[in-house]
Amino acid sequence: MSERRILIVDDDPSQAEALARILGLEGFGTQTVAGGREALEQLASSRVDLVLADLKMPGMDGIELFGRIRQNWPELPVIIVTAHGTIETAIQAVREGVSDYVQKPIHIEDLLLRFRRIFRENELRDENVTLKKRLLHRSGGDSMLGTSPAMDKLREQIRRVSRTEATVLVLGESGSGKELVADAIHYASARAEAPLIKVNCAAIPDTLLEDELFGHERGAYTGADSRRLGRFERAHGGTLFLDEIGDLPFGLQAKLLRVLQEQTFERLGGTEPIHADVRLICATHQDLEELVRDGRFREDLYYRIHVVPLHVPPLRERSGDVALLARHFARDAGQRNGRNIESLDREAEAQLVRHSWPGNVRELRNAIERAVVLGSGPGLTAEHLGLGQREAPGAGTSHQNGLVERLLESQITFSEFERELLTLALKRTRGNQSRAARLLGMTRRTLQYRIDKFSIDTGAMKA
Repeated sequence: MSERRILIVDDDPSQAEALARILGLEGFGTQTVAGGREALEQLASSRVDLVLADLKMPGMDGIELFGRIRQNWPELPVIIVTAHGTIETAIQAVREGVSDYVQKPIHIEDLLLRFRRIFRENELRDENVTLKKRLLHRSGGDSMLGTSPAMDKLREQIRRVSRTEATVLVLGESGSGKELVADAIHYASARAEAPLIKVNCAAIPDTLLEDELFGHERGAYTGADSRRLGRFERAHGGTLFLDEIGDLPFGLQAKLLRVLQEQTFERLGGTEPIHADVRLICATHQDLEELVRDGRFREDLYYRIHVVPLHVPPLRERSGDVALLARHFARDAGQRNGRNIESLDREAEAQLVRHSWPGNVRELRNAIERAVVLGSGPGLTAEHLGLGQREAPGAGTSHQNGLVERLLESQITFSEFERELLTLALKRTRGNQSRAARLLGMTRRTLQYRIDKFSIDTGAMKA
């Protein structure tokens, strides 16, 4: 490994030079500058592995310097040097991302231990990124298994888009593997060594989502005792994955659009614009064009995120991949549960292929793990899977098929079709809206919206 280079930032030249001489004897390359602006100029022109900056300096202090470094070199470690009376400020800085702090007078052995810890953590992070890249390359560019033409096409699209900075919208049913697409794009991109930050817009209450995305300043609201970095800020230099973007509250959509257009935002309670160098990947199982027509999704935001759409095929459209995926999941679940699964018998594979898998790959994975846990012996059988005890793909669907025929023959409108389908799902789940939403492949929030839209009475269905 080449010599580690330390940039020492201190407005006291004698102290900076003395520390540089000591670190030089320990095998480090050193550079010294007298202030924050000189430090930024040095970072722009030469390689630096770590910055050691005094907290109190005229003009730009150590905390402000750290903020500028994080914007331009998000992975560069910074250690703050603090006097006794400013320890609390240094501790707060560590909470906000500074790698560490040391007190004056500096004890060189303590400082060297901190250097070694930080460099080792960075090495482990780099090794982890490299390993992920190798795994992605080994599996054909992503973590998704499958030999069907649809998956071959998706992998090729991922390879192409990962070389760009374009915003991607991943479309597909629940459980089809949209998050894996985001993983594959990020780890095959030039941003692979920077963070991949994920947010499920449907899983966070509306009242908390803005704070989650943009963070807040101390005192922004009751209980905000300290500054908190949001997901955008944490993703600086890397990728932000917004899953279930269709569930983003309408009021937040305008703020997201502004961030995408201007690449700046403010924390809640703040006035200082913060730069966000973020590659955005969004995903949804919903029809965003329909949401736009219904006035629930901003048209300008839709066109801003709909730059490169990628469609993840549902499992029923690639039935030839089912057995391959099942064997992979069986081996994986066997290792995690202390069983050596060597095979799936022929009837088990036939059952898997016949099943409709409305929950897609997620449902298949769960079914295989359940069979591994409850089964015995070196192989999985049709009895272990128990799919025959479930409703077969075509059973109990005469009413739905009748609905489809009436729709295709223009006997009913699409709205009438949608209302009857929602009613049928709610009846089948005895009014359980969470189960009905899963059955229909939508979020509970979307189901509730449609229940209100069609004025469906769910009370009588709970009997």
